[in-house]
Amino acid sequence: MAIDIGRRQFLSTLGGVAVVWPLAARAQQPALPVIGFLNSLSANAFEHRMQAFRDGLSDAGYVEGRDVAIEYRWADGQIDRLPALAAELVQRQVAVIVTSGGDVSALAAKAATSSIPIVSTIGGDPVKEGLVASFNRPGGNLTGATVFAYSAAKRLEVLHQLVPKAVTIMALFDPSDPVVVLDREAAQAASKTLGLQLRFANAGTVSELEAAFETVARDRPDGLFVGSNPFFILQRDQIVGFAARHTIPTIYPFREFPSAGGLISYGTRLADTYRQVGVYTGRILKGEKPADLPVVQPTKFELIINLKTAKTLGLDVPPTLLAIADEVIE
Repeated sequence: MAIDIGRRQFLSTLGGVAVVWPLAARAQQPALPVIGFLNSLSANAFEHRMQAFRDGLSDAGYVEGRDVAIEYRWADGQIDRLPALAAELVQRQVAVIVTSGGDVSALAAKAATSSIPIVSTIGGDPVKEGLVASFNRPGGNLTGATVFAYSAAKRLEVLHQLVPKAVTIMALFDPSDPVVVLDREAAQAASKTLGLQLRFANAGTVSELEAAFETVARDRPDGLFVGSNPFFILQRDQIVGFAARHTIPTIYPFREFPSAGGLISYGTRLADTYRQVGVYTGRILKGEKPADLPVVQPTKFELIINLKTAKTLGLDVPPTLLAIADEVIE
C-alpha cells in the first residue's frame, strides 16, 4: 500500500510538472514585433493590395501571426481621424508604422513621431511634401515607394486613343489630396499637346461628388478623367454607375474601377508598390534604417480594359490598345 501511495504521489507531481513546463516555456517566448498599419480608407477597399504587402513581408522572412503582429487602423474615408489613429499606434509603441491610402496618412504618421520608422506608399512628391530629404537619401524616419510617376498624362493619351473624336474632357479631382497638384499639371500639359479642352470638377466629400456629377451631366463632355485620389476608390461604384448612366467614356487610375464595371484604367501596378513596402518593412524589422533606404519609384504600369463596357458604350477599342493591355475583361 505504501508503494502504491508513493507511486501515486510521484505521478501526481510529475503530472503537475508536465503542466507547468509548457506554461513556463510559453512565458519565456519573446513577444512578436508589432507593425502599425495606418490607412485613410477601409479594409474592403484594400484587400488585394494587403495581400501584396503581406507577400513582401514574407519575402523578407516575416509572416503575420507567426513572426510579426499587425495592428490595423482604418479611417474609413474620414481623414480627420488620421492624427488620432496615428497617435494610438505611437502610444502602442509599434516597431514600424506602415501608411497607405494617400499621402494624408504618411503626413499624419510623420507628424505623430520622429523616432518610430515609417514605410509609406506615396502618391505625390515626397520631397516637396517634406516627407523625405531626397529620394536616394530620405534622411529621416520615413521611406517607402511612390505611385505617382506622372501617369496622368498617359491616361489622357489613352482616353484620346479610345475616343479620338473627343474635344472636351472633364477631369475629376479631390482637392484635399496633395497628389492633385501633380495630376492636374500633368493632365493640363497633355491636353495642350493632344488638342483637348480640359475642364475640372472637384470633389472630396460625397456631397461634393454629387455636385460634380450634376456639373458633368449638364456640360456633357466627350470624356471623363478620374484623378488618382484615394477618396474615389471608396466611391468607385457611384462613379462607375454615373458614367454608365450618362454613357460617358471614362478613364480611371486603378484596376478596381474596370473590375467594378468601369471602361478602362491606366496607372502604376500597385501590387508591386505594396510588395516593396512589405519588403522594406521586413528589412527595417531586421535593423535597417529608413534614412538609408531609397524611396522606390514605379517602373511598371498596367492597362486594364473592360471590353463589355466598351461594347455597351458603342466603342471600338483600337487593336493597338488591346495588344498592350495587361488584362481585358470580357
